[in-house]
Amino acid sequence: MAAAELIFEKAHVLCYRTFDIASELDLEQARRLISADTRRLKLGRENSQYLQLPNPPLAFELGRRALPLRQGPVTVDVTARLFDHGAASIILRVPVPSGTTFQVLTALADELYDSVALEELAVELIESVRKMIAPAVQDAHLWEQNESYTVIFAERIVGNPTADELLARADIARVLLGEVDARPLSSREREAVTQARFSYTVDDLVVVDWNSDFVYEPSGSTDIPDLLEVANAQLLEFRYYDSLLDAHIARIHDEVQARCHGWWRLFRSPYRALARETLSTLVDLNEFIERVENSLKIIGDFYLAKVYEAAVKRMRIPSWQGSVTRKLQLLAQTYGLLKGEVDTDRSHTMELTIVLLIVFEIVFAFLRVFEH
Repeated sequence: MAAAELIFEKAHVLCYRTFDIASELDLEQARRLISADTRRLKLGRENSQYLQLPNPPLAFELGRRALPLRQGPVTVDVTARLFDHGAASIILRVPVPSGTTFQVLTALADELYDSVALEELAVELIESVRKMIAPAVQDAHLWEQNESYTVIFAERIVGNPTADELLARADIARVLLGEVDARPLSSREREAVTQARFSYTVDDLVVVDWNSDFVYEPSGSTDIPDLLEVANAQLLEFRYYDSLLDAHIARIHDEVQARCHGWWRLFRSPYRALARETLSTLVDLNEFIERVENSLKIIGDFYLAKVYEAAVKRMRIPSWQGSVTRKLQLLAQTYGLLKGEVDTDRSHTMELTIVLLIVFEIVFAFLRVFEH
């Protein structure tokens, strides 16, 4: 059967926009501030207890909003989710009308991936969330960049195809890429996009790509999208800290160049305050990054863990994590050099003090001689 003949009976598109809004969020205080019902993330699949969430993110509903699309406005359900490491997600649940074909869904996905209206709505919503939870926020800010991810979530497809049948009959790669061009994708490109695919039973399917995901889950379980959101929030935080470290290192370089190098260094090192500030930054960043890395822990090799690890790899999180680690090491080395300069200046000050004491002693000795 051709891909166009596969028809969705029950499906929706989950559009995630994740923002960095704080250095730390007090989730319990945030829960008390939010008047709506809140819930902590809890995975429900078998063996999900082997995925540990030390401080599960907090979710709450923001009601319904109108999202302008090319075919006209559509009503979407909106959820916000808060992470203790400072990230916050806006999740827009876009309905897929019953009877939609893969071809129509591909066009919808293409529009949603780069929708300016969706981006503007997400920014508007995150601003309202920030005001709502302001007392629970430490070091409030809003990074100018955000992380986007899209999950196409299908519960029922006409004919109830198995995972193998779905892979054979539907061009899932085209949907995940939002490729509306009529020309067929190359076999190599299709394989590259769909290489990270998983099935727990013959009747479900997950295909993970770097910026989107296709989930066929007849049970309706949202564990997979929830895990992908956690990974997406981790990616955002590593990108944020990578940018923060770039700014810190550049500022240290500029301040070192601007410091006084004259004889006044004998009395006070120009690097003392900068070394102390660098050490404080180093300690804070290490603490924040450890919180991000520990936001989800894997104990065991089972289905959900495999999907999560594939998502981490596809999102290139290890590369960003490695970049942050290298820059932290560079910052530590910079602190060591600054500390060395401070110690050297202190040593020079002590030597000068000793020389002055000796000079004074000699002068006083001569004065006593002349008095006699």
